[in-house]
Amino acid sequence: MNQKHEQWVYHSHGIADTEALASALAEQATAGMVIALDGDLGAGKTAFSQKFAWHLGIREVVNSPTFTLIKEYEGRLPLYHMDVYRISLEEADELGLDEYFYGAGVSLVEWASIIPELLPEEHLHVQIETTGPEDRTITLDGYGETYAAICRQFRQNGVK
Repeated sequence: MNQKHEQWVYHSHGIADTEALASALAEQATAGMVIALDGDLGAGKTAFSQKFAWHLGIREVVNSPTFTLIKEYEGRLPLYHMDVYRISLEEADELGLDEYFYGAGVSLVEWASIIPELLPEEHLHVQIETTGPEDRTITLDGYGETYAAICRQFRQNGVK
């Protein structure tokens, strides 16, 4: 894996801060974007996904697709919201995720650390860590120039 990598750490002090980050990422979203999302149970992965979807122009209720695995939503770009928590790597491999990853929309994969071998080399990894009742440390790792550039931009300009 010889590619560009950048990291940026964001400190959220509540859902409004998390929404600001989700909004900034949604503004940058393009077809084929892959966001790998990880964090402990209750850290805010689904809340982040909901805010990201809202700022992508999706007005449907977005909830965790735990039992359907993949839910598709229409907004400015299609959103492919995936939750791979309850499946094995082998089962995930049979889902044909590449069609989503290289498709016309944005793939948002909750519990992505379960399927690292299936993710494209170039992607944005978002790790949410609970640091207090409302506080979260959100680490963005951009793999590949496109995603590394997002991290650099946030490092230079912050989230507005």
